[in-house]
Amino acid sequence: MAWWSPDPRGILDPRNLRVSRSLRRSINRFEVRVDTAFHQVVEACADPTRDRRWIDDRITTAYDNLHKLGWAHSIEAWDEDGLAGGLYGVSIGGLFAGESMFHWRTDASKVALYGLVKLLMRGGNKRFVDVQWCTPHLSRLGAREVPRSDYLDLLTELVDINEPDWSVGRIN
Repeated sequence: MAWWSPDPRGILDPRNLRVSRSLRRSINRFEVRVDTAFHQVVEACADPTRDRRWIDDRITTAYDNLHKLGWAHSIEAWDEDGLAGGLYGVSIGGLFAGESMFHWRTDASKVALYGLVKLLMRGGNKRFVDVQWCTPHLSRLGAREVPRSDYLDLLTELVDINEPDWSVGRIN
C-alpha cells in the first residue's frame, strides 16, 4: 500500500476558509451531518469511475475500522434527494487529516468542508485540516502549503488538544 508524505504539505486553518458568494448561497441548500453515513461517503470517494482513484478495498476496510474505533469521521451534505456529497478523514486532537471528498450535487463537498470547519471552530482556534496537497481548488478555499518541518511542529502542538464533539449528529 502506498503512503504519501508530501513536502510541502497542504493545510487549511479553519479561520482562513474562504466562503464565496455562491458557496454562501449553497450552504442553505444542504443539511450537514456528522457520521451518519460514514461507509457510504468512503464508498462514494472510492468510486471506480473517478479519475485517479486510489481508494481500494483495503483502505475502505481500514477506515471503516478506524471509524468503529472513533478515530475516523465523515461530514456529509444532504438534500431532499439524500446524500449529496461529503468528506472523511481521521481526527487526532486538533488535527483533522482529510482523506477524500466527493460530490454528486454542485457545491455539496464544499458545504461539507464548511461544516467541518464550523465543527472544528467550536473547539477553539488552534486546529487545522491536513489536506495533503494544496490543489488549485483547495487554494481557492484558503488552503496553503507549509514546509514539512513546520507541519511536524504544528502536529506536536495539535495532538494534545481536545477533540471536537463528533457526537453532534447535525451541524446546521
